[in-house]
Amino acid sequence: MTAVLGGRPAGLTTLHLADDDTDSRARLVVVGNGMAGARLVEEVLERGGGEQFRITVFGDEPHGNYNRIMLSPVLAGEEHEDDIVLNSHDWYADNGVALRAGVRIERIDTAAKLVHADDGSVTAYDHLVLATGSRSFIPPMTGVRRADGSLLSGVFGFRTIDETRAMLDAVQGETVRGEEAPVGGAPRRAVVLGGGLLGLEAARALQGHGMQVDLVHAAPSLMNAQLDAEAGAILKRSVEELGITVHLDVLATEVVGTDRVRGVLLADGRRLDADLLVVAAGIRPNTDVAVVSGLEVQRAVVVDDQLRTDDPDVYAIGECAQHRGEVYGLVAPAWEHATVLADVLTGADPTAEYHGSRTATKLKVAGVDVATMGINTPERDEDEFLVISEPKRGVHLSVVIRDDKLVGATLLGDTRKVAFLTQAFDRGAPLPEERIRLLVDLTDGAEEVGVAEMPGDSQVCNCNGVSKAAICEVVADGCSSVSGVMDRTRAGKGCGSCKSLVRQIVEWAADGDLAEDAAASYYVPGIPLAKPQLMAAIREQDLRSVSAVFAALAPGGQDDARSKMGLTSLLRMIWGSEYVQENDAKFINDRVHANIQRDGTFSVVPQMKGGVTTPAQLRRIADVAEKYEVPMVKVTGGQRIDLLGVRKEDLPAMWDDLGMPSGYAYGKSFRTVKTCVGSDFCRFGLDDSTQLGIDLETRFQGIESPAKIKMAVVGCPRNCAEAYVKDVGVVAVGSGRWEVYVGGAAGASVRKGDLLATVDSPEAVIELTGRFLQYYRENANWLERTYDFVPRIGLERIKQVLLEDGEGIVADLDAGLQRSVDAYTDPWGQDGRQPATPGQFRPALPLVALPQVPVR
Repeated sequence: MTAVLGGRPAGLTTLHLADDDTDSRARLVVVGNGMAGARLVEEVLERGGGEQFRITVFGDEPHGNYNRIMLSPVLAGEEHEDDIVLNSHDWYADNGVALRAGVRIERIDTAAKLVHADDGSVTAYDHLVLATGSRSFIPPMTGVRRADGSLLSGVFGFRTIDETRAMLDAVQGETVRGEEAPVGGAPRRAVVLGGGLLGLEAARALQGHGMQVDLVHAAPSLMNAQLDAEAGAILKRSVEELGITVHLDVLATEVVGTDRVRGVLLADGRRLDADLLVVAAGIRPNTDVAVVSGLEVQRAVVVDDQLRTDDPDVYAIGECAQHRGEVYGLVAPAWEHATVLADVLTGADPTAEYHGSRTATKLKVAGVDVATMGINTPERDEDEFLVISEPKRGVHLSVVIRDDKLVGATLLGDTRKVAFLTQAFDRGAPLPEERIRLLVDLTDGAEEVGVAEMPGDSQVCNCNGVSKAAICEVVADGCSSVSGVMDRTRAGKGCGSCKSLVRQIVEWAADGDLAEDAAASYYVPGIPLAKPQLMAAIREQDLRSVSAVFAALAPGGQDDARSKMGLTSLLRMIWGSEYVQENDAKFINDRVHANIQRDGTFSVVPQMKGGVTTPAQLRRIADVAEKYEVPMVKVTGGQRIDLLGVRKEDLPAMWDDLGMPSGYAYGKSFRTVKTCVGSDFCRFGLDDSTQLGIDLETRFQGIESPAKIKMAVVGCPRNCAEAYVKDVGVVAVGSGRWEVYVGGAAGASVRKGDLLATVDSPEAVIELTGRFLQYYRENANWLERTYDFVPRIGLERIKQVLLEDGEGIVADLDAGLQRSVDAYTDPWGQDGRQPATPGQFRPALPLVALPQVPVR
């Protein structure tokens, strides 16, 4: 299948629809959707720029904006990639920003004020901002690239989420770039080039996956741009204690291997065997667009104090900008660029200027806390230089003082003094006469005073650009729990090294009255109520839509995007068909009734009750797959047929052609009942598991729940359909009797279900299953699977409630479930095929090339 970019064949030249002449707002185009570009858009919107500008953002990557600093924890498996998203696709749409994800700008016509994209589109601008960032620097080693210029299989940069995904696939033994994986499956040895921050983090992450890692660094010491030689030597010792072999002061000259990487040759003649090579040897500003467009470029795009290039309507910010000869590879200067430029563009402060950044960073490198600011060694004879070095403890502390002012500091392995030193560095605060007190425990409470006296605009979180004032403002607004402040400001959500400082500031701002993290008990984060209280308030106030719940129950009546789906599910359960639907309160899967894939297409799974189908259905599925050029047809583990790679705009017509109900493979809801063939055909079958599975699926189809629900029915204890490890599993034991198990799992968690009861008829199975489902729906936390819910509540209590009616609620459970059953409508039916909003089935951009059938 040939990918069609933006729903239009590549090669056509068009004027993008954002240039609608009926809109009188100025056209602001941002080239680059990384941390700098997205931050600028946020700053512009905060100043009311949505009323002034039609904003279009182009991003090379097919994703929303994510925290690039957190790629290392994703590679290490400590974070999921979903957790590092800063601005999702929905955020842009909700704020009226046109995001052209996966579209590269090739050149700017500064005379006509047009940008030309690689999909053939042309977009006009009044103001243009380059925020193109940097790219990984791949040293010119022999053999690192194929003849077509692509990297040899097994060689990776470490700059994007796609590169991180590819490395994770490689580590897990998946095929990389279509090439044969290393013999024996997953790679065993890795070489990492570069002993800076990214290289160290990559090495640690790979070593954590069980690989043997060699780290090669061209300089004589690690992190030489930030640390002096002595600190670098101590860091090397700490890294080697992790089991990573470090090679310093040597260059890699050649990559060995023809089909894929097999090793690396060093300049001194040594060979390091490798199944994987990660190149983290630095970054280079992305200036290609500026160069071909005739803008002034030296090391990066040259800008003045208002971030303007030599063209008065074109600006540059972030890592691609060169200001007064300096190019910053850190996120904090990008935040400062965004603040100044937003003031200039919106007119909030037309005279705003950027005068350079005093760089201070606090990070965790390969598990070691590191903070640096300014210079790391004396530069003048009169400079004072104080060092405390404890190699055995992995600690190295130093300060550089000039004219009684702190001009540099390095803290390795012990960063307790970072708040006080940052204040002294940023503000030129007076230093103690006894310089040693800068680095050792303070006995007069000066450390606490340092936190209290930090100016409001002092940056606390470098990763997300959060100031002390922003934290204090949230506390003043009534939030005095650390987790709550972190959620609302993003402070501490980057590398995590500032969490202790965030806690100190919250405690100080709350005058010591630090609240417990009550948010952990909230059903959804945006409503400060536990689930029982939330449900009671919804019923008492007759709140039938998500927006009504926010207006009545949220602090300040504010919407919270993270809470919308949980509230949607809850309202559907409470009100059934009387729930008032709001499309923006659903995830993309529920808006289009299909499961989004990581390439931006969708997965369609028709309903096949009990896994049973007919030749006519199979023929229809095959015809539909051919008609819509479905690139992969796969049998799922739940005994269904999955059509993968479907374009969003094709979904309604495909459902119409299929003529089959939705299989709900996309929702937080009841999904499937897996069955064996039971007594009809199996010589071991004790009862009709297939029919019971069909009856269960008919009864509970489409039922909303806090998390997905999977069931199975087996006709004998041989367990061919894996009933013991399902949310609800039913096992025939003979003489018409059935065992009902609950809380099983066989995914990321593995748990055998607990035996809830043995009943004597299929009707009793359906009744008891319904009561369990409704009890779970009413009492589980949002996204809490049954395998966590059952142990949390306790099996004995669940038995008492459901089997003995110990709380007198069984009739209410039956009625509540029946209300949801009565409200069921097939989302693929005629009503579901009509767009609820104009953009519901608007053409979606295929984001990556899809595999073709047959898959090899």
